[in-house]
Amino acid sequence: MTNTACDKHNFILDFVVGAGNIHDSQMFHTLYEKLERISHATESIVVDAGYKTPGIAREILRDGKIPVVPYKRPMTKDGFFKKHEYVYDEYYDCYLCPENQVLKYATTNREGYREYKSDPKICQACPKREQCTLSRNHTKVVTRHVWADYSEQAEEYRYIPKYKEIYKQRKQTIERVFADAKEKHGMRYTMLRGLSKVTMQVTLTFACMNLKKLATWKWRTGKLRPAVAHFLWWFRKALQKFCLYYVQTDKCTVSCG
Repeated sequence: MTNTACDKHNFILDFVVGAGNIHDSQMFHTLYEKLERISHATESIVVDAGYKTPGIAREILRDGKIPVVPYKRPMTKDGFFKKHEYVYDEYYDCYLCPENQVLKYATTNREGYREYKSDPKICQACPKREQCTLSRNHTKVVTRHVWADYSEQAEEYRYIPKYKEIYKQRKQTIERVFADAKEKHGMRYTMLRGLSKVTMQVTLTFACMNLKKLATWKWRTGKLRPAVAHFLWWFRKALQKFCLYYVQTDKCTVSCG
């Protein structure tokens, strides 16, 4: 699995290669640290739904950047109340259920979520209990992360038209990088084994993609000399042949996302 960052012009800035069983959000911090050299010129960080976590929102906001996140559908079973229907009272640090009953703070678990629980005596006689919880002890539990304030702040930026337009650029920037890498450069699968070998292959492939984009951009603007264009074309072909030869020397196949 490769976590990749690019700029608004679709040039690949850096990447991190990790095992396929690691979630994207766990690899974000390593990639974000590698981008510190250009942090002074960065205003906003656009991420997909896999990176929409309180920890990532906190890291970006505390660094003075704007997290641009997408809408994420509630992961609630059909027929049950959505989490946004339970209103959080910041002053009293409690939740109000759709029937205007209080869920009081109980404890904080090891994952960093504060647990708010209802009164089972009240829930037992509630007419909408089946839409709220199926717990045997008739207790509704609502969780809230200790850094949930950062997630709510990032969610507010999502409604600003400026950042809506910025997020729409994902389909022609980083998504285009993934599409080209998989369809044109054989990055849907890798025949290498080990992070070091895969990292070398990804480095050469992304360098080739950046060179190709740079040559195309300069050729279209008339800033590329014929000799330089020919050299870059030859260098790109040589890189592709080297990558193909290196991949074919190993018979192992490992999925790469």
